[in-house]
Amino acid sequence: MTAATQTTPRPINLADVVEAMADALPERAAVFTMDRVWTFAEIDDRSTRLANHLVALGIQPGDHVAVHATNRIEWVDALYGCLKARAVPININFKYLHDELAYLYDNADCVAAIIAPEFVAAVEALDVPTLKHLVVLDETYEAALAAASPERPDNGRNADDHYVLYTGGTTGYPKGVVWRNEDVMRAALNAARYGAPLDSIEQLVEEASANETPMVLLACGPMMHGGSQWILGNGHVAGHTIALYTDANFSAPAILDLVEKAKVVSLTFLGDAMGRPVAEAILAEPDRWDLSSLAAVSNGAAPLSDGVREEIREALPGRFILDSYGSSESGAAGSRMDDGSEGASGAPRFTVNDQVEVFDVDMKRCPPGVDGMLARCGPVPLGYYKDDAKTAATFKVIDGVRWVIPGDFARREEDGSVTVLGRGSVCINTGGEKVHPEEVESVLLRHDQIFDAVVVGTPHERWGQQVTALVQRREGSTLDEDGVRDHCRALISNYKVPKTVLFIDTVPRTPVSKVDYPASAALAAQLLG
Repeated sequence: MTAATQTTPRPINLADVVEAMADALPERAAVFTMDRVWTFAEIDDRSTRLANHLVALGIQPGDHVAVHATNRIEWVDALYGCLKARAVPININFKYLHDELAYLYDNADCVAAIIAPEFVAAVEALDVPTLKHLVVLDETYEAALAAASPERPDNGRNADDHYVLYTGGTTGYPKGVVWRNEDVMRAALNAARYGAPLDSIEQLVEEASANETPMVLLACGPMMHGGSQWILGNGHVAGHTIALYTDANFSAPAILDLVEKAKVVSLTFLGDAMGRPVAEAILAEPDRWDLSSLAAVSNGAAPLSDGVREEIREALPGRFILDSYGSSESGAAGSRMDDGSEGASGAPRFTVNDQVEVFDVDMKRCPPGVDGMLARCGPVPLGYYKDDAKTAATFKVIDGVRWVIPGDFARREEDGSVTVLGRGSVCINTGGEKVHPEEVESVLLRHDQIFDAVVVGTPHERWGQQVTALVQRREGSTLDEDGVRDHCRALISNYKVPKTVLFIDTVPRTPVSKVDYPASAALAAQLLG
């Protein structure tokens, strides 16, 4: 169906965005990789054919389909193709091993998997009764697309169709966050339009058609992470181009090659683990890349520490750093434009709208200056997949309004902004004082001999827990434990200063660059005996 024959308003569904953009702007670049450029028409055609192939396999509306691959154009096919078929794409962490995969495939009730060849053996070793089909991304995949119908499925797709995002969070097994398509578009995929009213798909197309200079946004994290999926969705909702990083492993020089080739306007990091290597690559070879197109650096998923923020400013002078606060449960809930004028910032403070609040333990609104739990109302998820208890604990009805409270400590400021303090699940209670690891980590990373660091609580017979730092020194550094503590004492209260400093080779991180707190706590326990 083309724009000329479309007679009724399209449902607010991400698959309809792709189709509408393809109808109105078929030759506009939708995805840019180092290999080639894919237009909206091509992305629409590939995802339509995949949708029809899935339907031919017997995939029904509402079925869950695993997407198990590193970044590649087929990830985009899979995301949009599943939604076109009214199936639900399930993001699989490709770093998972047998037990983790067994849990995730079983918990998500996956009936099929769109899977890269290198992961097939691991999935075939699982015992998942629901899993009936493997769509392997080898030479047979393109043949299957070529053989499938190019006609868009007429299957009653609507705004209520589910989108599920599995999030590992900071502790425990991953949880499936269940969104309606319309809600996730309003809550998480509207930031590139600066949160402007989203009245219809037709409105989005009209705006995109009027914009003759669409931006290029870079999704450099893995697509199995919600942040990268949401960069893709944000770009396409606004009719922009997405530069997709497709190397198997993160490489700062390769990222910068893509920035230069695609003329990226906004480069998005997922915290320090991406920000620091990119900044240091530029500083090491300042004349290697033409980065004149780059207007801003964005960051989400994990905070940028002040030390890394300063390195980015040095490497990319004159650029804004756009910080966003959000979670798999809240969507994009706050933002901050950092032009460097305020210097070191400490805990991040975000501008929020009237859908964001801070509540105390009694579900009362906290006055300015009082710490509580951050919450959001409006377009929020339906809950967690197959977890009524966790849904009841996280989603609360307060004075007739449904709120999601994802677990972040926060403080409302006098000017209406919100300071995000850290995850409640990793907060350290030492002698009755609450210490947020993120604050101490930010201080540690301001030391010029510390490359990376993580802070955890370890048992202490007097205080219950003590603050313990695992520190990765820069090569050649002779920094010792006393030097680390002296640095911290100059910047934070004494009870927050690490009582023990353990020097390690590499900080444990998840595949999406977040600190792996369970692995870090286990490593600290092992090193402390």
